[in-house]
Amino acid sequence: MARCKHEAVRLRPPSLRVDDGGALLKELAGELCRVGRDAGLDDVGIAPAQPFLSTRAHLEERKAAGLHGGMHFTYGDPGRATDPGRAVPGARSLVVGVRSYRRADPEAPPGYRHGPWARVARYSWADHYAPLRQALGVVRDRLVALGWAARVLADDNALVDREAAYRAGLGWYGKNTLLLAPGRGSWFVIGSVVTDAPLPGARRPLGDGCGSCARCLPACPTGALIAPGVLDARRCLAWLLEAPGAFPPEYRVSLGDRLYGCDDCQEACPPNRAADRHRPPPAPEAGDEPWIDVVGLLALDDEALMGRVGRWYVPRRQARFVRRNALVVLGNTGDGADARVQACLREALADRDPLIRAHAVWAAARLGRHDLLRPMLPTEGDDEVRTELNDALAPA
Repeated sequence: MARCKHEAVRLRPPSLRVDDGGALLKELAGELCRVGRDAGLDDVGIAPAQPFLSTRAHLEERKAAGLHGGMHFTYGDPGRATDPGRAVPGARSLVVGVRSYRRADPEAPPGYRHGPWARVARYSWADHYAPLRQALGVVRDRLVALGWAARVLADDNALVDREAAYRAGLGWYGKNTLLLAPGRGSWFVIGSVVTDAPLPGARRPLGDGCGSCARCLPACPTGALIAPGVLDARRCLAWLLEAPGAFPPEYRVSLGDRLYGCDDCQEACPPNRAADRHRPPPAPEAGDEPWIDVVGLLALDDEALMGRVGRWYVPRRQARFVRRNALVVLGNTGDGADARVQACLREALADRDPLIRAHAVWAAARLGRHDLLRPMLPTEGDDEVRTELNDALAPA
């Protein structure tokens, strides 16, 4: 019978777990780290699999304060996301791996001057989690072949990845809440193999490496980093681009040309800059997509649009939320006199979906095309769209 891809597996009986007092397990731990690096991980560490009690307390405290901004992910079930034993009964260890997604800054796309173009955050230029899971799968398979239970967890809400990496000694928490690895910065994705093998770890959690530096805090375009290590997701552009509902009007101008994600706090981080100097990042790969033609994206039907951005997190997998984001970018970067932009606005203003019409109203007003809005006012029946229209057409 086919096995669920998330199922913890064991191919041999637990009687194979006897060793000579820990030497074999220490040797196995070193082997697993080498196996992970050979499979494509940039660094590998091992941590005990005790529940992350302090992390759970922080999640629940921030959720109670509303700082999660409705974000589900690990906030949806903090007890599950902070207890590796919920993924693998009897879990004893975490083999944690990181894989860099840093690429050099791309050249502007052909026709950039004739835009509008939207930026995509580096972690979403391509699917970086697929090779991460593949590499972690090699580690899991080695454990399973020796009779241990093991399961890969990466970006699936079942474990707080950054805390696992912190406990494995792979980095420290920066003031921007991201994990910073010595000599590597924060440009990496994280995943773990949860196992019932009692593996010894060779590293201890790292102390603060930021010192007095706090450049990331003022670098946030919306002030979402309200204190060192504290993020208010209600202001975070990366989260707002993934959240359902209307894009908050007060942050639309701040969004600029960002279509998905935001790298600003990482760009400002000195350890990231130092890492680039010591290890120049590779050039973008052929399939990377750091820029997207906004008008071209909006012209796609829903199926084609989601096929284009399927690697992104999109609420309920509905293209309307990508269109919402693209219309805000269009309002910030488009030219109201451009024939392509005008045609795009007209189509969006006539869309059956009020979410699309509402953001098209904002975009048209931002580009000075109030002439496209006045004919809508007598017939528009949706309250939210009418509010956008009234705000757009109100005397200055």
